Amino acid sequence: MNEEDRTKELCRYRLEQANEALTEAELLRDSKHFRGAINRAYYAMFYAIQALVALKKAETSKHTGAIAFFDRQFVKSDVFDKKFSKWLHRIFDLRQDSDYGDMFEPSEMQCKEAVQHAKDFVQGIREYFEDE
Repeated sequence: MNEEDRTKELCRYRLEQANEALTEAELLRDSKHFRGAINRAYYAMFYAIQALVALKKAETSKHTGAIAFFDRQFVKSDVFDKKFSKWLHRIFDLRQDSDYGDMFEPSEMQCKEAVQHAKDFVQGIREYFEDE
C-alpha cells in the first residue's frame, strides 16, 4: 500500500471512529447518561479532526493541539464556518467539566445540544471529504 492509499485508509478509519462515537453518544443520551454522552460527542468531533490531521499529514500530540490545528487550518481559512470552532471549544470544555469536574452534573439540554452539534460537526467534515 502506497502512502496516498495509507492516508486515505486512515482518514476513512478516523471517520468511522467518529460515526461510532456519535452512535454511542446518542444511545447514552437516550438512556439519560449525559456525562457519557457528552464524552462520546466530543470524541466524535476529535476523531473527525484526526481525519483532517491525517489528510494534511500533520501531527498533534494533545487534544488542544488538534483543536488549534483545526482552527488554524480550517476555520481561519474559511473552509469551515466559525460556528464549528465554537461548537468544538464549547463541547471540549463541557467534556472537561463532565469528566474531571468535582460535583458537575451536565443538564439534559447541555447533552442534547452537545450531541446535535457533534452530529453537525462530523457531517460537515464528512462532506468536506466527499468534496476532496
